[in-house]
Amino acid sequence: MKIMRLGESGSEQPAVMVTAEDGSSRYFSLLPLTADVDGGFLAAGGLDEVRRALAEGSLPVLEGAAHLRVGSPVARPGTVVGIGMNYAAHAAESGAEPPTIPVVFLKPANTVTGPFDAAPVPPGSSKYDWEVELGIVIGREASYLGSAEEAAGCIAGYVTANDLSERDYQLPGAAGQWTKGKSLPGSTPLGPWLVPAEEIDAGTLPLRSWVNGEPRQDSSTAGLIFDPATLVHHCSQYMRLEPGDVVLTGTPEGVALSGRFPYLQPGDVVEVEVEGLGRQRQELFRAQPALAG
Repeated sequence: MKIMRLGESGSEQPAVMVTAEDGSSRYFSLLPLTADVDGGFLAAGGLDEVRRALAEGSLPVLEGAAHLRVGSPVARPGTVVGIGMNYAAHAAESGAEPPTIPVVFLKPANTVTGPFDAAPVPPGSSKYDWEVELGIVIGREASYLGSAEEAAGCIAGYVTANDLSERDYQLPGAAGQWTKGKSLPGSTPLGPWLVPAEEIDAGTLPLRSWVNGEPRQDSSTAGLIFDPATLVHHCSQYMRLEPGDVVLTGTPEGVALSGRFPYLQPGDVVEVEVEGLGRQRQELFRAQPALAG
């Protein structure tokens, strides 16, 4: 089953998409179970409730769902955690050695957006970059966990993510900081859907990206240096992860930072996909500076 949030920004409604025997998609409203797909829903066993309701046939059909805007499959997280250089080849193209412990940074939760929303390029940006990633959605509190096995039980499911990054703000010189390059509005598209952890093998998922239809990244989560459970266990030693939080597991090689491809420009179209978790599409536009009052 695929958990979604459909509707205009700020007014999304929870839904589940299932594939019928003929291969068509059917959408059902989750409003009888919850007002939204958020941490409270996940922590209370909401995904099990959805399965039960689907088996009983008690969920109403959501008419016209295929024509609604697709929002992030989880309501605004309390925390978005990023993991850097978690594929050896990407570390190499970034000019770094593969890390021996996870590289952790934070992204503001207000960067989260829908998977098909237009993406703003900052007014002064010249090195805007794409990053297809596997996203982890936390389902129960994770704090000072004792093992990776315990951490695996805290993972509710997985999503496709694009960690859009401004490299000039992130890396060079004394002013370069990861937080600056990773905090821009609209820079964390999630979705189109959330798949429960037990329904997908997160360790073998192909990841791909395209710019204007041309292939960029083509890899697999089998190349992760630190797997999802290891990441959740590690992060729990330094912060409390709460239900609904999202951990981005890092991107494989094939980004513009490598020098092999041009950086993104307004008018470009970026597509990213994690197999089984859906494909995103963002058309980029130049954000305008605020007018002086």
